[in-house]
Amino acid sequence: MAKWLMKKALLFSGQGAQKVGMGKDLYDNSDLARSLYDKADEILGWKLTTASFEGPDEFLTETKVCQPALFVHGYVLYSLLKESSALEGASIAMGLSLGEVTALTAAGVFDFETGLKVVAERGRLMQEACEATQGSMACIIGVDRETVASFCAEQDVDMANLNCPGQIVISGEADKIAGAVKAGTEKGFRRVIPLNVAGAYHSRLMEPARTAFAKYLSTVEFKESALVTLTNTTGKEVAGADAIKEALEKQVVSSVLWEDCMTRAAELGVEEFVELGVGGVLKGMVKRTNKTWANTSFDKWEDVQSAG
Repeated sequence: MAKWLMKKALLFSGQGAQKVGMGKDLYDNSDLARSLYDKADEILGWKLTTASFEGPDEFLTETKVCQPALFVHGYVLYSLLKESSALEGASIAMGLSLGEVTALTAAGVFDFETGLKVVAERGRLMQEACEATQGSMACIIGVDRETVASFCAEQDVDMANLNCPGQIVISGEADKIAGAVKAGTEKGFRRVIPLNVAGAYHSRLMEPARTAFAKYLSTVEFKESALVTLTNTTGKEVAGADAIKEALEKQVVSSVLWEDCMTRAAELGVEEFVELGVGGVLKGMVKRTNKTWANTSFDKWEDVQSAG
């Protein structure tokens, strides 16, 4: 009788999950992890290992640094676990914002070197856009998406992340976000929290980055995905090299429909969500979306060792 496998979705971290020390125990305990981290240093031409393992936090938090750091950490975890029962039955790959590049790499759309170069260029261009604009973001807690959509139109800002029910991030010009925080509080929104970020990610202010990134992606070879991949831009499946490329480009300025991605994965029969990333951030979003969904998270070496 054939062995029954639980259908799983692989989840990869987005910007904001980074933490100084991430990946060091993987590097110290695994030859495979060490080889991937050392290769990343060589490809990038700067010490990702030092930034990830030693910081300082201010440096690791820079967009051009944390995006490749999170990519490598997630891909290392995937590489360490892919032969274990922890990932048996994995049929869907998805990632939050930059994590979508990690997901596509795990799905075979790029090899490790290409995926790292893609995410490094993405981070560099987004940081340039941040430095050229005065942008900010805020998180609205406990308000439905229809209300937030209308509110964003009133305040002339964008919905950046729809993470899970009752957690929506808005993005735009700093003065308009400040005004939105004040207006949301006056409207009686449960909480409106300004975020300590470098710019207005996933908003119209990222358009220069999107344009330049599209030009860069035109030089990159995209292969067919070996797994079902879900795109943040629609919350649904994306297939074919051209469609994946278009979604990855658009994602820089579009809303991240993460809640929709999780819901769609469940509709496709996923029975367990497996996070490969820092701090269990995505696992928490899974729980807040539907408490009945099975979920697990891998971050550290002890997590890898505990895998079947």
